[in-house]
Amino acid sequence: MQTEDGDRPGVAGGLLARVAEFVRAQSGWRKFLLAYLVGLLSSAAFPPYGIFVLLLAGYAVVVLLIDGAHARPRSMRGAFWAGFSFGFGQFMGGLYWIAYAFLVDPSQHAWEIPFVVTLLPAGLALFPGLAAAACIPFWRRHWSRIFVFTVFFSLAFYLRGHILTGFPWNLPAYGWGASLSILQSLSVLGAYGLSLLTVLFGASLALLGERSRRAVIVPLALLGGFALLWLSGRARLALTQVRDVPHVELRLVQPDVPQNQKYLPQYQERNWQRLIDLSHRPAPIAPTDIIWPEAAPPFLLLSSPAALAQVASLTTRGRVLLTGAVRVTASVNKGYRFYNSVLIFAHAGQLIGVYDKAHLVPFGEYLPLRKILSAIGLTKLVDAPSDFTPGPGPRTYHIPGAPPVGPLICYEVIFPNAVVGAVRPAWFVNVTDDSWFGPPGSSGPVQHLLIARAQAIEEGLPIARAANTGISAIIDPLGRISGRLGSGKLGVVDGRLPVALQPTIYARFGDTLFFVLLLGCAAQATLMQVFLRNLNRKTPSR
Repeated sequence: MQTEDGDRPGVAGGLLARVAEFVRAQSGWRKFLLAYLVGLLSSAAFPPYGIFVLLLAGYAVVVLLIDGAHARPRSMRGAFWAGFSFGFGQFMGGLYWIAYAFLVDPSQHAWEIPFVVTLLPAGLALFPGLAAAACIPFWRRHWSRIFVFTVFFSLAFYLRGHILTGFPWNLPAYGWGASLSILQSLSVLGAYGLSLLTVLFGASLALLGERSRRAVIVPLALLGGFALLWLSGRARLALTQVRDVPHVELRLVQPDVPQNQKYLPQYQERNWQRLIDLSHRPAPIAPTDIIWPEAAPPFLLLSSPAALAQVASLTTRGRVLLTGAVRVTASVNKGYRFYNSVLIFAHAGQLIGVYDKAHLVPFGEYLPLRKILSAIGLTKLVDAPSDFTPGPGPRTYHIPGAPPVGPLICYEVIFPNAVVGAVRPAWFVNVTDDSWFGPPGSSGPVQHLLIARAQAIEEGLPIARAANTGISAIIDPLGRISGRLGSGKLGVVDGRLPVALQPTIYARFGDTLFFVLLLGCAAQATLMQVFLRNLNRKTPSR
């Protein structure tokens, strides 16, 4: 037997070679079922499980499935469905928690759950499906195909993070969440760059199924590369000193209000008083900056003089309050505009800053394709008379007694290279309401926290994260957590604000290195295929 590029197999096949041939031989529904199950298993690489080897093995299986599709008629179609089925399984397993949001008001939205748990993963699975199909014209049965696979799949991840407002949740880089040392490479590579190397490493494992001793060289080299990333990350964690900002004491308030009780009239007074009482709770060192979660006040705060009077009382002696809140303004056409905002109150309740969320959640804060979808009965989850209005994007605010801050609301923290505006802040405040993401034990809040930690590493900036039902945490610029309160717990997190690091390489250059790596993989595949083509022409057939 001789491979397409002329590489002559060795004698010993072994178990991995037989497994690889079995995978390649699958066709029809068996191939798609195998791809789906492998994708489903690969989702266990993400929090709360962190079994990263399943993600690496998953990419290897997809390479073998594309091998099998390439050898058959209608190869692009077969490759597409293999990639699609894998993605469908991975997104279904990794994003199941989104269904909980539709149970907050089950009478209105529970009927949509079957569509959500299938259509959303299916829509996201188009990206790996199209990436797999795009591989076929460039596919050769040699290790050069590993670079072809990496180019198209990495490009698909990048596009998923940007098209239609983007959704870069559970990127391959976050499969390393169990290793804070490897995650330190985010400060150089960013999430897309580390995702590319992760895909390349996983895809290279398919070469272990080749009947050639030389095939092991590529995965061994990549294993060595990740060992170096781990060692450099360990060194960065050990050698980087992170100090605290003097005279800044944070208090993160976690009121633990169930989403289905948040705005009901009979609970409004209780919910509001819970915020006030937790903010006044005694502490060894009095907090200077109090942070409430996303949309924390159970009513329109700026329209309530009584509540504003309590805010004024809370913000005496130089204390600052940063709170998520729904804000309403009158528009020119006599209607109203709704904003998901962060309000910053200084001494005696003076409003010194208003930040409006820019990255709105589709189906949560606005309904895309409103005319079409509303005609079939779909509505957005947040109960407001109209869609929310997006803000202008990241902003930095100067507050008394503390370094400049950049607010991020909910999942705005998940967008790499899109969290810093024209002026770099010294820390982020991430307010969120992860009660939408399910009860304690759900994967959603844990995944959200990991992505926030990754963002801190990328930018070299600490994050104070206040979540309604958890997980609230103070995260230093190396992604370490100095204080946290888990899901489903009522209380506060008190702690110091870590000092920001100097801008990281990623903070300075963004995704430039990702595109350099992408072009490098494309060049490697092209040069290797040209070399093999010329070699085959010069080598007489036997």
